[in-house]
Formats: sequence, structure tokens, C-alpha cells
Amino acid sequence: MNKTIKIYIGILALLFIGAVVFEVLRPKPIDWSPTFNEKHSIPYGLKVLHDQLPDLLPNDSVTDVHSSAYEFLDSFYEYRYEDSTYAYTINGNYLYIKNYFDVDNVSIDELLNFAAEGNTIFISSEYFPAYLSDTLNFKLDNKYDFKGEAKLVFYNENFSADSIHIKRGLNNVYFSKLDSLKTTALGTQTFDEEHINFVKIEHGNGAFLLHTQPYVFTNYHLLKDDHYQYTEAVLSYLPDAPVFFDSVNKTAFEMGNSPLRFIFSQPALHWAWLLSLLFIITFMLFNAKRRQRIIRIIQPLQNTTVQFTKTVANLYYETKDHSNIIDKKITFFLERIRSDYHLNTQQLDEKFIHQLALKSGNSENKVKKLVDFILLLKRSEQHSEQNLIDLNKHIEDFYQRKE
Repeated sequence: MNKTIKIYIGILALLFIGAVVFEVLRPKPIDWSPTFNEKHSIPYGLKVLHDQLPDLLPNDSVTDVHSSAYEFLDSFYEYRYEDSTYAYTINGNYLYIKNYFDVDNVSIDELLNFAAEGNTIFISSEYFPAYLSDTLNFKLDNKYDFKGEAKLVFYNENFSADSIHIKRGLNNVYFSKLDSLKTTALGTQTFDEEHINFVKIEHGNGAFLLHTQPYVFTNYHLLKDDHYQYTEAVLSYLPDAPVFFDSVNKTAFEMGNSPLRFIFSQPALHWAWLLSLLFIITFMLFNAKRRQRIIRIIQPLQNTTVQFTKTVANLYYETKDHSNIIDKKITFFLERIRSDYHLNTQQLDEKFIHQLALKSGNSENKVKKLVDFILLLKRSEQHSEQNLIDLNKHIEDFYQRKE
């Protein structure tokens, strides 16, 4: 090995060591992922809240729920021989804090039953399933064009000093419809307008406490200034009773409403299912090289798609049913977005607009105009021919990617 090669190797070794040292010593970037995990100390985790719950609720015990609400609560639902009825053997407050209330209908039914027997369900989320909103008779709305900071205020004057202003983790989701006979408004949020964001809805002998700003319970806000006072005030509405904290760290395999839910809840059936899959895959691998039969040539059917499309289009045009055409065009466009870009189109918010702009190669301004126009059409009950023409133009401009 000559001297030149040794020099080159030495330089490469020094560069490698320098890169390793730099990577180890450089400060780690802040992770702003909204995990809502009680074990995470990142800004949008719930470690501070979870650790402080015993102090915030000193007279109450705190139990972490590592399974679905249905599996946890149903295990305490037993038959009472004294009055020949079924009832829960526990009582208390069920806490769920996450930006998306992704709970199946079976668990929602269990929460409704638990509340009906005199317990309290606290949920802080930006989204509530239609099944829950229909049952409790409330509706949400979302103004995507909000700007600046939000002011969170309580109706109770005793908590007037606990109002806060927040700038991070914002949304403008609020309650647009409530059942006045069973609902008590507890707090509001204000951007340009004031809207209700914290309510108590009576259900049976218990109640649901619903809140639309889950980020105020994260580590970032609990450690920022005096924001913890707002959290203390919100949790003070919970009755003095044990607390069941719904953890994002589930130990059981959840299948929602699928029939496989029961199979995976039983260890014997679980293993039988996995072994069956293993045998099927093995069989397919050993028979993958079987002799191919002669493929019969089948003449393709005549393509009548264009003729059929023209016929349907003429039918809608003659009837002047612009609303129907607009609805179908919006549905087809959102389905294509889900198929082409793998985006969730359930919430057409700023995050969706940003992701769609990145994946489609369009500017955010163009995508925002298209999404705002779609939201406007969805809110309108009647549509004109000009609305249909404008929608078609927006969609064509989107796919042409021209500014």
C-alpha cells in the first residue's frame, strides 16, 4: 500500500469520525408530532398532565385504560342478584384526550351506558363521530380561515382569571347546534367571533363533558406561562370520583366493529387464526408454479362508456338538476384525491390543503380556492348553472397544474 492511498484512507476515516461526532453532539430537533401519548415528553404529549392528575384530582384514584372503552367497561358490567339487573361495579370519570376521537360504535354505546348510570365522560377532541353527535343531539362546525390566537374563556365568573390566549395547536371547531334542554355551555373560544367550545350534556343519570381544544392539555401548554390554570379549571368540572384515563398505548388488538374482534380477544382463537393464515400462505407458495392452462382468447366488449356518459349528461342537463351534478362531481373529485394521493378527505382543513398542494404539485393558494369553493357549495342548498361551470373550471385548473 503506497503512501497516497494511506493518506486518502486516513482522510476518509477522519471525515467518518467527524460525521459521527457531529451527529451525536448536535441538538436534536423538536418533535411536534401530536401523539397525545401519556408517556411522551415532547410538546404534544400528555406526560405532564398524566403525572399531575393525582395532584389535580387529589381525592380520586387514576386508572390507565390500555384496552378499548368497550373491553374495559364491559368487564365491570355484572349481574346483580339482589335486584335481578345488570349494572357496573365501578363508577367514576372516563377521560379521553386526543385530536381525533377514533372510537368504534360499540365503545361509544358502552360509554353512553356508563354515563347513563350516573358517571361522567370527558372528551377533548377536534372531531366527534356522527354516531355520538346524533345520540347527544349536537353538531360541530369548523371555520378553516381563522387567524391569530384564540382566547379561551369560561362562563363561570369564578374562573374568569383562568382564561388564556393560545397560539399553537389551534383549531376553530365549535358547537353550532346544541340541545338546550340537556346542555349547559361552560366555555367559549374567540378568534374573530365567539363560539362555544366546552359543554356539559346530560345523559341518563350522568353527563358528557365535551371540549374542542385538546392541545391545551398537552405538555407545551401546561408548561407555558399560566396555561395550567385553564386545565385545572376544566378538570374541576369532574365530580369527585375515580378517574379512568384512556391511554393511546393499547395492549389489546382492536378491530372496531369487525367480527374478528372476538377472535383476537381469545388467545386460542387468535393463534388458530394466525396458524390458518400461515398454512394458506405456505400452500400458495408451493402451488405457485403449477402448470398454466391454455388461456382462451376472449374478444373485448365494445366500449360504450362514452355513449353512456353522454346520455347521462344530457339527462341531467335537460332536467336542470345542477345540485345533483355538483354533488356527484365533488364526490368523484374527493374519491380521486383519496385514490391518487392517499389523503383523508373527511376534514378539508388547512392541513389537508397543505398536503394536497405538496402531493399534487399545485400552489397552496390554488388548492385553497378549490377547497373553499367546494365547502361553499356543500353549505348551499340550491345551485345555479354558473356554480356548476365554476366548479368544473376549478377542478380542470387543478389537474392542469397551471398558475
